[in-house]
Amino acid sequence: MIVNERETEEGLLVAVCDDDLLGETFEEGNVSLTVTEEFYGGESVDEAAVVDSLARATVANIVGREAVGLAVEEGFVDEANVLEVESTLHAQLLQLA
Repeated sequence: MIVNERETEEGLLVAVCDDDLLGETFEEGNVSLTVTEEFYGGESVDEAAVVDSLARATVANIVGREAVGLAVEEGFVDEANVLEVESTLHAQLLQLA
């Protein structure tokens, strides 16, 4: 999976996607999701590093069956809040202090 972390005034923003999704666009009805290099591009990491990033995130955007599946499995995202867009999954995480 690919992780991109950036500090913002609001806290740590984490973007996670499956390795093979960079540059892809998914559309379903009036929803369009583009996995851009600018936002999601970063370091290819293992599951432990993804879990670490999500644990520290204030906000996270997660795309892909593997990445979203891990976020659900680890309890960061409730499966009921996962959006299916064409052939992939998308979830967002917001940690409230």
